[in-house]
Amino acid sequence: MRAIVRETVPDLLPVPQAILEQARTDSSADAHSRYCGDLPALNLIEAAAVRTIAPFPAALRIAAFNAERLKDGASLRALLDQSGAQIALLSEVDLGMARSGNAHTLRDLTAETGEGYLFGAEFVELDLGDAVEMRQHAGEVNALGFHGNAIVSRLRLERPHLIPLEESGFWFPGQGGAQRRIGGRMALAARLVDSPFPLWVVSVHLESKTTARDRQREMQALLRGLDSFAAGEACIIGGDLNTKALPAGEADQDRALAEAEQFEPLFADLRREGFGWLSSNLPAVTQRTGPSGKPIGPFRKLDWLLVRGLTPTGAKVVPALDGNGVAISDHEMLLLDAVFDAKF
Repeated sequence: MRAIVRETVPDLLPVPQAILEQARTDSSADAHSRYCGDLPALNLIEAAAVRTIAPFPAALRIAAFNAERLKDGASLRALLDQSGAQIALLSEVDLGMARSGNAHTLRDLTAETGEGYLFGAEFVELDLGDAVEMRQHAGEVNALGFHGNAIVSRLRLERPHLIPLEESGFWFPGQGGAQRRIGGRMALAARLVDSPFPLWVVSVHLESKTTARDRQREMQALLRGLDSFAAGEACIIGGDLNTKALPAGEADQDRALAEAEQFEPLFADLRREGFGWLSSNLPAVTQRTGPSGKPIGPFRKLDWLLVRGLTPTGAKVVPALDGNGVAISDHEMLLLDAVFDAKF
C-alpha cells in the first residue's frame, strides 16, 4: 500500500490519455498496484488556502456530507451557508467528471466565500461513471476524472495528510461493465492552525461493497495513520462509513447507535483510540432516496461524526434538499458543534 501522502500542489494535473487507455486494457492486480504508486494524482493533495480567514470560534461547527458527485454545488452552498459550519468534511467529490459538468466543483463551491479547501483523489476514473451515468454521458470525455474526499474551511488548515485505507483493486476491472477505477478508499486529514491545542479534522469514505470486517480493516488503517502524526491529539472524523451491518429502519436507530460495536467492529477500534460517537450523532438514518431515485428504504445510518478531545453538542441530521424540496444527494448532511475541553 502507498505511504501516507503529505505533498500539496495548487492543481492536480490530468493523467495522460495514453496512460488511461493502457489502464483500460489491463485489469491485473500488479498493474493496479503499479498505477497507484506511479500516478501523481493519487500521490498529491490539491490545496487552496483560505482567502478570507474567519475568527477562531469558541465552539467549532462541523458538517459532514456525502455529496453524491457534488453535482449540485449551488444547493450544497446554500446548505452550508444555512448551517453556519466553519468546516465541511465532504466525500464523493468529483473534479473534472463529465457527469458533474466537467467542473472543478470545489473552486466553484468556494468562489464567493473565500474558503480554502483540500482535495485528495480516491479514484482516477477510467469510465464516465456507473452504468446509468455512462448511458447519460455517452460520447463525452472526463476533463480530469478525479473522485475523492475534501475538507472545505473558513479556518486555516495546515499539515495535510492523505491516508490510504485499501488498494485492493476491487474497482479496477469495473463492476457490471462500468465504473473502472484506479485507486482505493482513503482519508484526508489536516490540523487547524489557530486552535488552542492541536486539533485535527478528517474526511473519510469507507468502501460500500464489502463486509464489516473489511470496513474494520480500513478504519484500523486510518487509526494507525493518525497515530503516526497525531497520537492522542484532539480529532474529529466525519464521513460515510458505509455501516451497512447496522439495523435498518427508523424504529431501530436507538439500538443501532447504542449497540454499534455489536454490528460493526470498527467502533471498538475507535473507542480504544479515545473516539466517542454517542453524543455526536443522533439515532437516525442518514440515507435518503437521491436524485437518481435510489436507494429505496428501509434506510440505515451510514454517516458519522466521531470525536476525541472535544465536547460534542447539538448534533443534527440536515435533510439534503434544495430550496424546492428536491434531493441533492442520497445521504443527509450531519452537523455538530464541538466545545474545547480544558484538559487538552
